[in-house]
Amino acid sequence: MTTTIPTNETAHPASAPTPKRSRRALVVGAIAAPLAFGAIGLSLAQNGSAVMTPVEPTAIAALKASGAIAAKGDVAEVYGNKFVIQDGTGKALVETGRQGEGGTLVKPGEAVTVQGRFENGFLHAVLITRADGSRILVGPAGGPPRGPLDWARDRVGLGAKPDLPALTAQVAAAGYSDIRVTGRGPRHLEVAARGSDGRERQLHVGFDGQVRETRAF
Repeated sequence: MTTTIPTNETAHPASAPTPKRSRRALVVGAIAAPLAFGAIGLSLAQNGSAVMTPVEPTAIAALKASGAIAAKGDVAEVYGNKFVIQDGTGKALVETGRQGEGGTLVKPGEAVTVQGRFENGFLHAVLITRADGSRILVGPAGGPPRGPLDWARDRVGLGAKPDLPALTAQVAAAGYSDIRVTGRGPRHLEVAARGSDGRERQLHVGFDGQVRETRAF
């Protein structure tokens, strides 16, 4: 017996269920997003080293307290996030912070130039330059953050852009000389400079031109 379907009725197939993202896809996405953002942040951090004023290396025996100083030599020994650099005049202990943990940034016998802050017998590295010219930004390139939103915007390229020549001129107009930019934050530059008394100061220079001393060496 044949069954017919009346012409005034339409057969509706069962609605297909809305596809659900697999748990694996969700996990992969959750991992990939921060990794991608981290890669952007690392790229911008490395590019941030471009604002730093290059400093001519000083003989290790002549290193003195300074917010912006450099030394050039060979790596003698590595101790975790610290290593010893030596030249013909002596040795200095270099501290590299969290990024240097594990002792993989440099290796014994390697020629490097280290720029950073020298204080209490330590060269606190901010930038390490290898013999082939490649650079590693290892220290904080700026002061403490003014807020998570500022840093987030800066990381993705939406932050304020510093006018380096204008800000340097502002620092000079405030009575400072030997001006060296040591890093930047989302809304300010970190600067080492000499006051009218010849003593070196560390300055916080806002992108709005406000100059403030934060410490003296």
